[in-house]
Amino acid sequence: MKRIPVVATLVVLLAMGIMITLGLWQLGRADEKRAMLARYAAASQLPEMAYTSTSSGDTLLFRRAGGICLEPLAPRIEGGLNARGEAGWRRIVTCRTGIEGPGMTVDIGWSSRFDVVPDWKGGPVSGVISREPDHRSLILRAFGKGQAPGLMLVLKSPAAGLEPSAPPSLNDVPNNHMAYAVQWFLFAGIAGIIYVLALRRRRRA
Repeated sequence: MKRIPVVATLVVLLAMGIMITLGLWQLGRADEKRAMLARYAAASQLPEMAYTSTSSGDTLLFRRAGGICLEPLAPRIEGGLNARGEAGWRRIVTCRTGIEGPGMTVDIGWSSRFDVVPDWKGGPVSGVISREPDHRSLILRAFGKGQAPGLMLVLKSPAAGLEPSAPPSLNDVPNNHMAYAVQWFLFAGIAGIIYVLALRRRRRA
């Protein structure tokens, strides 16, 4: 026992325990992500619903929905892809849907040019429910922190002069938690092996 440095051993064991705990946490997250992807796939097969932006969480993502934009307000431009996967600019507007209520956000289409200003007056809209562009940092996204972006309807028939924006796809929802879990377990194993080798070398010295 005198040959084993107690403090260093405790530090290594603590670090390995943290890594293993993180690996187990990622395994749980992988199960949650698989269940979520199954819900999304089922939602995409449901009939079209009346659009609402008041739902919390992700219960409406990938649902087909329709509504009426009485008046387009607050247009903005965001980088994004079209239905063919080409990079360009998406036109996103907030719509007034009634005298009261939260209204709705609509992606009315895509263009390769930044300066295109579509003359869109609103009206009946139909598409797939997605999330607005997420401007949180990668760290906040990874840990699910910060305010998640609101819901948005991506139109299947874009405004005149625009092309359809890329609709939400299940392929854009990665389930890489299993890989992260394996990495944490490997880190823990490598740390243990390195420490054992260091002890053996110390004893020989």
